[in-house]
Amino acid sequence: MSILRAYSRLPPIAATSSKSGLSFIRTLTSTAGDQVNKPLFDKILIANRGEIACRIIHTAKKLGIKTVAVYSEADKDAMHVRLADEAYLIGSAPAAESYLRVDTIIDVVKRSGAQAIHPGYGFLSENASFSDRLDKEGVAFIGPPGAAMRAMGSKSESKRIMQEAGVPVVPGYHGENQETGFLKERAKEIGYPVLIKAVMGGGGKGMRIVQRPEDFEMMLESSRREAIKSFSDDKVLVEKYLTTPRHVEVQVFADKLGNAVHLFERDCSVQRRHQKIIEEAPAPDLLPEIRKLLGEKAVAAAKAVEYVGAGTVEFIMDQETQQFYFMEMNTRLQVEHPVTEMVTGTDLVQWQLEVAAGNRLPKLQDEIECTGHAFEARIYAENPDNGFLPDTGRLIHLSTPLATPDVRVETGVQSGDNISVYYDPMIAKLVVRGKDRQAALRVLRKALDEYEVVGVHTNIDFLKRLAKSPDFVDGKVETGYINKHLDELFPLAKEPSPEAIAQAALASVIDRNARLAGASASPWAAVDSFRLSALGGQSVSVAFGDHKYKVDVIASAADVYSVVVKNEAGTVVRRFDGARSQWTLAAGGGQLRVLLGDRLCCSNVVFNSKDSSITVFDQGHVVTFKVPQPEYLESEEAAVGSVTAPMSCKIVQVLVEPGSEVTQDMALVVLEAMKMEHVIKAPKAGKISEVYYKVGDLVDEGKSLVAFEE
Repeated sequence: MSILRAYSRLPPIAATSSKSGLSFIRTLTSTAGDQVNKPLFDKILIANRGEIACRIIHTAKKLGIKTVAVYSEADKDAMHVRLADEAYLIGSAPAAESYLRVDTIIDVVKRSGAQAIHPGYGFLSENASFSDRLDKEGVAFIGPPGAAMRAMGSKSESKRIMQEAGVPVVPGYHGENQETGFLKERAKEIGYPVLIKAVMGGGGKGMRIVQRPEDFEMMLESSRREAIKSFSDDKVLVEKYLTTPRHVEVQVFADKLGNAVHLFERDCSVQRRHQKIIEEAPAPDLLPEIRKLLGEKAVAAAKAVEYVGAGTVEFIMDQETQQFYFMEMNTRLQVEHPVTEMVTGTDLVQWQLEVAAGNRLPKLQDEIECTGHAFEARIYAENPDNGFLPDTGRLIHLSTPLATPDVRVETGVQSGDNISVYYDPMIAKLVVRGKDRQAALRVLRKALDEYEVVGVHTNIDFLKRLAKSPDFVDGKVETGYINKHLDELFPLAKEPSPEAIAQAALASVIDRNARLAGASASPWAAVDSFRLSALGGQSVSVAFGDHKYKVDVIASAADVYSVVVKNEAGTVVRRFDGARSQWTLAAGGGQLRVLLGDRLCCSNVVFNSKDSSITVFDQGHVVTFKVPQPEYLESEEAAVGSVTAPMSCKIVQVLVEPGSEVTQDMALVVLEAMKMEHVIKAPKAGKISEVYYKVGDLVDEGKSLVAFEE
């Protein structure tokens, strides 16, 4: 698919006459009275990567602005590098050695002649010192001034400001004393459970829920380590953890002329590991007076710090009473900004460029309308069935829904790209719109059915179940939604249908024979068609979990087969005669059209040699089968009695050594993957016999970390 196809449905820029040049497009966007807008930048540098870098490049191209990309060694073939007009290597894969290197990025902006830097989100987007440095260097920062970032980027300072504005805040400690014993005493006063949060944090980084006093020190140290890596600041605050809240946030925007507006609210309540996975706008079932008050308080907060640019004011809201408490302000463009664009008909990146150039906001408050309903589903490389742990690897197959006025796919990857251990595991954002919430949900469910990924675990099937969950459909959302609907969202795996098994086996046979025939002009290369005095037949063995099947595929005529599905005991489960098929070859697999019984199946089938699997995508139903390997090809099993890495990762901390006596649930090793820390605990009490890795080592999924004495 075209790289830009996914972005083809963004809101259009202001209409221009056919004789207008690019300079006119960059100059004429909106006016306030007789005010003539200042021209936009000719060239900008994007200090980011992935889908947000691609998103910014798209709007820049529409406006005739040249773009400069920066990239790490791991991203040398990345989509944002290919889309930009220029690209510069800035370091090795770890973010601290590339995307966080301020001096290197400033050197590139000077060498390239870019006039401004867009930071995207994450990395340097909320680094006040970076904003100040650019100001001194004469380079525009497409974001708020450093002073506003310090005031609102600091969770403790922003809460003080909101208290002065009369907005209630969650009970907690937001002060300067960071001594461990002092913080633990404050937690005791607040009452468990408490939430430890990095003062400069965002995106769930440096956030830990502490249920018991005995876990406080370990959780605090983990929060600090993650905070220092992500934000170069390990200060934390401690707050009361509310058990049934909604997460509602307001998009605000302000210009340098004193104008500030809100673009309504978003609900981001459904989360895992304190990170959002699905967002919607507007928030469901809000009372009109609450919606109005949220917007007013958010705009007041922006004006209080003389804010400039895009920002998001986040609130925790009681699900029953709709009483809300200020949580934090993110001084950047949010990941979920597209849902706001969908319901307001705006391009918020264009707004950022206008404001950074010194122009008035494209619309004032009474000109902004909210129409329809929108959802954003984040497509992650992660395994929901394994605690949503992130996954890494090559995207062997990637097919996305077709872009329409109501469907956007924002991504920074395509088939063949790698999901790296060094960066966030988000593959894409699927954004949909409908005339109301139920219509938008229908569009979302259909688009998720059309999304296909092979090569890494994803959360797509989980999102499908979530989008059908009755309480979610009714808008009864809260931050504990997943834990309260575990049985519904994580059902026991069902045995695959005979049709799915037959399609996997038939595709495997036809594909192999087609490729063999294509490699030879000899008629004898076709191994499953007619033989002299015999009909060709082949058997395929596949497995799904504990279920094993043997499938006989027998050619009865050209492109017509009998397919016999048997279980492990050899009992025939289903026989399909007269299965007329059509196979269209594609990279890594192909498309199969076959008549099985009275059903015409049309599926995409992908073969993954990495893990010897066959994945069948059949009308929104996805089944992945394993192809059993000969014993001499099977990989070495993990050591008996060992604890293994649940994902590809880096060792951050080793808490035991050979000879250590441990109790069940005692922390053994701390891992880092996708910028998040994960604590590996002892599955049982015992004595450690081996520790296989040291701090700093990179470990593949499934490798033994420590072993117990037997």
